Amino acid sequence: MVWTHNLDQAIFRIGSLEIRWYGLMYALSFLLVYWYVKKRIIEGKTNLKEEHLDWMLTWGAISLIIGARLFQVVFYDPFYYFTHPLDILAVWKGGLSFFGGLTGFIIAGIICIKKFKLSFQDISDQFTVPLALGQGLGRLGNFINGELYGIPTNLPWGIIFPGTNQPRHPNQLYELFYNLIIFGVLWSLKNKPKYQGRLLGIFFILYSFFRFVTEFLRADKETVIGLLSLSQWLCIPVLIIGVWLFMRQHRSL
Repeated sequence: MVWTHNLDQAIFRIGSLEIRWYGLMYALSFLLVYWYVKKRIIEGKTNLKEEHLDWMLTWGAISLIIGARLFQVVFYDPFYYFTHPLDILAVWKGGLSFFGGLTGFIIAGIICIKKFKLSFQDISDQFTVPLALGQGLGRLGNFINGELYGIPTNLPWGIIFPGTNQPRHPNQLYELFYNLIIFGVLWSLKNKPKYQGRLLGIFFILYSFFRFVTEFLRADKETVIGLLSLSQWLCIPVLIIGVWLFMRQHRSL
């Protein structure tokens, strides 16, 4: 029996006000990051101070959302947003690029690191671990929205998503699954001295690999350049940077 996706995007409605699952997933992601990093501060596992954390997360969240939206608008679907400019602000409807969000968050992080004279390796280790879990929650939000589904499939777990008439790969759940794997790997390595300062590199390597592979199953490849989607092309420099970060820290040990 094939399951037809009929999940409501909204948790509840009060008049014209809607609280959506997609927004809740991102809110939970930020709370998760805050809880994890504060716990590391209390345990003395980082040189970051509590008075720095609120500043970093506030500007990090703003930069992440702006970067994620700008990438989506400029690189993934410029024609749509050019003809529907008011929708640029409608982030609660979805349409946030991981690569843009990551870029924005890293830029904000580097500014914070310079401002408070902190260690890039130390700070990146603390924020990277919950990042994968937060990204997984975002993909769960995409699944509830019924977006970013895969190509048609005859596999028994295929799902008929809104606007389609045949079972599709639940690509969002594949991405949720591999982000949980990455989180598990990072969690297991977070306190091992050999991997201190190398967690961001490991995250980049694993994420770019899994994203590159699962992208072949995505149905909504907004931009295709040659044989690969834009996201797959972006995975290549992310992989290279990940290897460089991993080996650079290795040489410094």
